[in-house]
Amino acid sequence: MDFTNPKTMGDCWIVNDGVMGGVSQSALRQDAQGMFFEGQVSLENNGGFASMRSMVQFPKGTQLLELVAKGDGKQYKLVLRTALAPRVNYAANFIAEPIWQTHQFNLNQFKPTFRGQAINAPTLSFADVVEFGILISNNQAGPFAIQLKTIQSV
Repeated sequence: MDFTNPKTMGDCWIVNDGVMGGVSQSALRQDAQGMFFEGQVSLENNGGFASMRSMVQFPKGTQLLELVAKGDGKQYKLVLRTALAPRVNYAANFIAEPIWQTHQFNLNQFKPTFRGQAINAPTLSFADVVEFGILISNNQAGPFAIQLKTIQSV
């Protein structure tokens, strides 16, 4: 996925803690260097997360994902979902430093969770992934901003 292409942003959507009564807010914004995911995380009303998502497919045999991003120095999660276990989030942490960085993720870095809690789940295969997302949580209240350039399989 190339987030410098304005059409890519049209395939993305927001899921915040409002689905559980929280009041965090976020938005997507296009820029020539990539798409911004930004907003405000609030811990009020048992909230505390903001996320963006998009449908995605990775080729069979993919062993590594590369995400090119820069941000605000906060911790984010790259979240994957499969059709085989649609309620399970497979999440890997990374820090979005204020310079462009290429983050590499292998299968072993993704831990299965349900509503933020670790669970037992089917083994992840990148070829089974149908959705990816970027999530900010872990009591990181306040403003946040991350800019995405690309995510690709290696």
